Amino acid sequence: MNFFSLFKRNIIFKLKKKIFIDEENHENKTLDELFNYYGSDKANIFSKSSRAGHGFSDFYTKHLNKFIKKKINILEIGSYAGSSAAAFVKYIPDSKVYCFDINISNFEYSSDKIQVFGLDINNKNKVEKKIKQIFEKNKFENFDLIIDDGSHYLSDILFSLDFFFKYLKKNGLFVIEDFKHPDYYEYNRNVEHISVSEVLDNLENKIFFPSRIIEQKNQTVLMSSINHIYRYKGNLKDSDICFIEKL
Repeated sequence: MNFFSLFKRNIIFKLKKKIFIDEENHENKTLDELFNYYGSDKANIFSKSSRAGHGFSDFYTKHLNKFIKKKINILEIGSYAGSSAAAFVKYIPDSKVYCFDINISNFEYSSDKIQVFGLDINNKNKVEKKIKQIFEKNKFENFDLIIDDGSHYLSDILFSLDFFFKYLKKNGLFVIEDFKHPDYYEYNRNVEHISVSEVLDNLENKIFFPSRIIEQKNQTVLMSSINHIYRYKGNLKDSDICFIEKL
């Protein structure tokens, strides 16, 4: 993604009229109801098309329960229209979501609890600089929850795990949505590499694997930092999600 394309999309985002959600009252709504209301395909029913969604709601509800009454910071990689970010800040009242997306011109929602950044996550220098700015400005260190719902290209999934996991707090969760897309769709399998499932198996079992993306020293760090990996199957044939709990 070149500079001018990103710049154009960021300008569109700034000029676009958005839906301000902070005055909306959704007390006692389930996370699935919030996903559905704001139009996230994480819901059991994808409201924008009235068809089945991925159905990740129950899995998120199970794992986010420990955060409900806490002040937490969420990093969402791949936010599209901001539907899930809106749902998260309503479900966890004392949360803030920081959205990284290469195309923020699609973003539809506005909230004092949501910050949106147009970034190419593969640009390490810019991403590191932005994360440092977020930490300094908002006075916290590392995220409680990091969600990768980006391109679903194999290289990007591996890069995100390798690069962003270090910015996760102890006992935090790193979530990879649709992590089997490279198994189902050839266009998502854009590099020669073992599958994400195999990577997760090897990390859990502390077995090194050949990789040009996750170097052995970083594999060592991941192996020593992961407490448990939970994997779930959603509603659709390509609905797969995993929650990686950090020690």
